[in-house]
Amino acid sequence: MKKIHLLLVVLLSAFIFTSTFAADVAEFKGKIIDAQTKTPLPGASITIPDLRTSAITNQNGEFIFKNAPAHGRFLVQVSYIGYRTITQLIDFSNPGNLEFALQPSVIEGREVVITGSASSSDNRKNSTSVTTVSKADLLYRPSTNLMDAISRVPGVSQITTGPAISKPVIRGLSYNRVVTLNDGVKQQGQQWGDEHGIEIDQYSADRVEILRGPASLMYGSDALGGVINILDGLPAPEGTLRGEFLTNYSTNNGMTGNSLMLQGNENGFIYKARGSYKNAYSYKTPTEYVPNSGFNETNFEGQVGLNKKWGYAHLDASVFRTNIGFYDPVRNDAGQLVDADGNPFSDAQNKDRTVAYPKQDVRHYKIALNSNILLGEGSLKATLGYQHNLRRELGEADAGPDLFLNSYTYSYDLKYSFKEVNGWAPVIGVSGEYIHSLNTTGSEQLIPDFDTQAFGGFAFVKKTWDDDTFNAGVRFDHRKMTGKEFSGESNYPAFSNKFSHITGALGYTHEFNEAFSFKANAGSAFRAPNIAELASNGVHEGVFRYEVGNPNLKPEKSYQFDASFDYQNQYVSASLGGFANFINDYIYYNTDGTTKVVDDRPFPVYNFVQNNAFLRGIEASLTLHPVSFIHFENGFSYTRATNRTTKQSLPFIPAATLHNELRFEPTLAGTSHSYVSVGIDNYFKQTKIDSFEQPTSGYTLLNAAIGTTLKLSKNQDITIYAAGKNLLNKAYYDHLSRFKPGRLSDEDPTLGIYNMGRSITFGVTLPFTLKK
Repeated sequence: MKKIHLLLVVLLSAFIFTSTFAADVAEFKGKIIDAQTKTPLPGASITIPDLRTSAITNQNGEFIFKNAPAHGRFLVQVSYIGYRTITQLIDFSNPGNLEFALQPSVIEGREVVITGSASSSDNRKNSTSVTTVSKADLLYRPSTNLMDAISRVPGVSQITTGPAISKPVIRGLSYNRVVTLNDGVKQQGQQWGDEHGIEIDQYSADRVEILRGPASLMYGSDALGGVINILDGLPAPEGTLRGEFLTNYSTNNGMTGNSLMLQGNENGFIYKARGSYKNAYSYKTPTEYVPNSGFNETNFEGQVGLNKKWGYAHLDASVFRTNIGFYDPVRNDAGQLVDADGNPFSDAQNKDRTVAYPKQDVRHYKIALNSNILLGEGSLKATLGYQHNLRRELGEADAGPDLFLNSYTYSYDLKYSFKEVNGWAPVIGVSGEYIHSLNTTGSEQLIPDFDTQAFGGFAFVKKTWDDDTFNAGVRFDHRKMTGKEFSGESNYPAFSNKFSHITGALGYTHEFNEAFSFKANAGSAFRAPNIAELASNGVHEGVFRYEVGNPNLKPEKSYQFDASFDYQNQYVSASLGGFANFINDYIYYNTDGTTKVVDDRPFPVYNFVQNNAFLRGIEASLTLHPVSFIHFENGFSYTRATNRTTKQSLPFIPAATLHNELRFEPTLAGTSHSYVSVGIDNYFKQTKIDSFEQPTSGYTLLNAAIGTTLKLSKNQDITIYAAGKNLLNKAYYDHLSRFKPGRLSDEDPTLGIYNMGRSITFGVTLPFTLKK
């Protein structure tokens, strides 16, 4: 704790006094033109991700950065709708007379700069398998939360508890095996729990980078399966004041979502504020409403900072709260879902937006200081974070919480990038966190109070030739967990565990030509056991089981290889890849059929055990754009996971999926980005299951959408859209749904609740500029 405070003082001092040794201010300017006609492109965007700054070209296609550093090499991205995005490394000590010529392309411009690696890089030169999801995809495809919105990406799925709670799954791995980053900080919010969602506002995300595969080199323990890197938008261009208002409504559960954002930039002083609110009543399956499945969600966040000649420093703060209803399902003889008195629920109850008991009340407070300061010939990127997560499970009104999980997290992450010499770009870094968690003040206890301390350091180097890139890195991590003794409803002995591990990674990319490329990545990763796996001893009400931890568990150790081929020209974008992941000492829970009686009710006992696992799979995507107004997008993923010790399948592995979407994009006078689309989502049957699971049948969902951007005035647009999901009202169980038969009730393995039925979402997005 004292070390973190000292680090904060050092960084703030560096921030204050940097002007004494920073580079002189310089203007970075240039022009963006059409490569064929040589005409200027007004409204084109130029961004410098490592400096968190952007500019827009004027009517002559010209741009200018007034607070650019006078030295250093930075990756610059230039993009314009209808043109192929380009990236270029620019030496700011001698930028020259810059003129970027963009080639027209009917393939939509994709995000090509990846920031979730050691340093920002062109995705074609980044060996890790990374997919980006744009803000448009997050908003204009029907979803009830952020993880639901990204689950269409090949290799990505979700564990759901109704529409309110989704947990990310990457290549069959979830919970503490996937790291979620927001504001550059690892999200710490009791992510070990089945019914614990991600405490992040969907509307605040500008784009999401999904790193598939081991990422322990950059992020330490828990990045064994991959990383969800949630990025907010860049600050407004200098001298502007702008914002956005968005609203949407979904017919199935009456979900309303509203968000208002305002941001500005005055001579490098940047600021932003956003407020968001969601509210929904009980959702409806094709056969019935699901009682007390409504939720509400509130988020307030703000940002202040400086973008100057020495780099940037941004302070972000957010307050997130959600209330989620829960229902212990019981059916009467007629098959209706009934309350505790045996009475069916009325329409008024199902459409009541007040969340009833039992429910969760979750609050998450976060402060993050992000900076990138030019030091000497290199740059120091630093992130300091503080998080306070409170999760109350409430059984009835005017009573204390049944379960109360209360954690405080302090974290730091420092990376120093050296000057690139002859294509060699070294990076070194250190990171760590301290967690203080109090979990025994509720009337029930599942886990003990505990403290966790973690520290890690790494070295990374990348070498770039004309068509080839090679990278390598090594990391050391140490983690200590101390459990506190407690006697009460459950008993916990004191314990102290220490884990140390060395991980490494190798990567290679080759560009055969401008369209065709190859990438491969080999890496090791590890994950220290979480508190639930080490020390659980109690009834986990949300999942209807008695969980028993094992303090002697070893860390999981992963050895993974993946490779992919990518092709993109003006009309086709395609990728094909595969992965193999060997995990030693894989941790999972299992039952031998024994039960334990608590409050006169028997609960099945689940113990955390370890074995060796093998996961492998393929991921593919194909986008065809034969003419400017036809877009055909397809994605496929398949994961197979087996226990190498028992030869059985691992539990809770997603079924194979195939997503298809045909979109017609006409050119209509007075509008832009108009589209009409029809999509089919195919989910295959999943019969490769563990002994205590039940198989899931395959199913197909029909989706459709329509939208356009209208020109209200010369400088004002408005986007309107409607999107339908499961339009045929198909009754189905997703294999990872916690409401499917076999997971919903320990007493009746046939009891299940279908996933959401037909839903149509209507939305409006209104960007606005108050000062330009």
